[in-house]
Amino acid sequence: MARGKLPRLVLAGLAGDSGKSLVSLGLIRALRHRGLPVAPFKKGPDFIDAAWLGAAAGAPCRNLDTFMMKPEAIHASLAEGGRDAAIAVVEGNRGLFDGMDAGGSHSTAQLAKLIGAPVVLIVNVTKSTRTVAAQVLGCRVLDPDLRLAGVILNRVGTSRQEKVIREAIAADTGLPVLGAIPRLTDQHLPSRHLGLVTAMEHPDVDETLERVAAVATEHLDIPALLALADEATDLESVTPSEAEATGAKRVRIGVLKDRAFSFYYPENLTALERAGAELCDISPLADDALPDIDALYAGGGFPEVYAAELAANKPLREALADRIGQGLPVWAECGGLMYLSRALIKDGVAHEMVGALPVRVEQTARPQGHGYVQAMSDRANPVLPEGTELYGHEFHYSRLLDNGTKVPTVLKLTRGVGVGGGRDGLQVGRTIATYTHLHALATPTWASGLVEAAVGSVQ
Repeated sequence: MARGKLPRLVLAGLAGDSGKSLVSLGLIRALRHRGLPVAPFKKGPDFIDAAWLGAAAGAPCRNLDTFMMKPEAIHASLAEGGRDAAIAVVEGNRGLFDGMDAGGSHSTAQLAKLIGAPVVLIVNVTKSTRTVAAQVLGCRVLDPDLRLAGVILNRVGTSRQEKVIREAIAADTGLPVLGAIPRLTDQHLPSRHLGLVTAMEHPDVDETLERVAAVATEHLDIPALLALADEATDLESVTPSEAEATGAKRVRIGVLKDRAFSFYYPENLTALERAGAELCDISPLADDALPDIDALYAGGGFPEVYAAELAANKPLREALADRIGQGLPVWAECGGLMYLSRALIKDGVAHEMVGALPVRVEQTARPQGHGYVQAMSDRANPVLPEGTELYGHEFHYSRLLDNGTKVPTVLKLTRGVGVGGGRDGLQVGRTIATYTHLHALATPTWASGLVEAAVGSVQ
């Protein structure tokens, strides 16, 4: 592979709720105002933050995840996503060193070292002064190989507090303070049980992003951040054969996409297109007719929030049930599984869904599955060859009823919850429905498998 220059930064925190999203979104939008095209990235499997980052940048946000993706896939994704960008901004997740074990495997720190990017640490300084320097120094000492390059203070209460913290960090760590954001009174980024309200649902995305851009412009040292980003190491870039489509479109695959269904990795959609699919967006909330499609990709989202509206769209539900019953190949993930069930039960009320799966799904108050998933396809199915390894992620507050674990499944789990009993991937006819969100770069046979299943449906 050729090597190239892509200035880039990783924005990390000491913990969740440090202010990473506020800083990342504000910085990205502020850089766009300076005429700089930005490539946004999110560390980890998160869909919601990634969608906001994409909205801020005006470009698709890619996820970089060392559990789901091999190092070469991460380098390729970073290079391809940053092909036309002046800078890449990577938002970390959780705390800087928080990973899957005490050694911090698959942490933001590990990702930053893998991609050769300087790290800027965002610290919530509420009710503290010199202790902030101790926290920053601890991060620097814990991993000397990490390029910890600067600090941004968040939720600063007074000018005196800021002055003391700046002096302590300079004296005790030698690192520059690259911004100090005051304690904000407004709720700039609205949230709910899975994190931020999705960008597709928010009524004033641009207004919100402009507000956080104003915060970044006023309180961050943007020239210094740009200079740091330019210190990133050279990056491997993808070869032309990896970046181009493989041929003409052979099939048409519908994608459920609206306020209720928005959880899609851009790489998954691109992989389907490169495998020969023309993608067709379908809104279960607004469309009353099913377009001519050869397969369906039903991704995740918040069908529970829109359960009554989904149930009210009976024409589309019935059209989908009819086509699926006739053998339409379907890959459904989490929210897609819920929509294809007989009914979605929320707050004790059953809302009728498509009915392609012989189960009802109950929305609960607590997570039923949360974390990484490792699985293997161990039974014949329309999409994945037997023996295929999957690395993915699940985060669901719902569970199957009607003894759903007795429905045939095609995935054996070695990590994760899935539909229960160490299994995932309900199979009914040519429909596969999982709680696992897979990533196409971690399971490269998935996209070609779904396209081939679609080809088979029209022969």
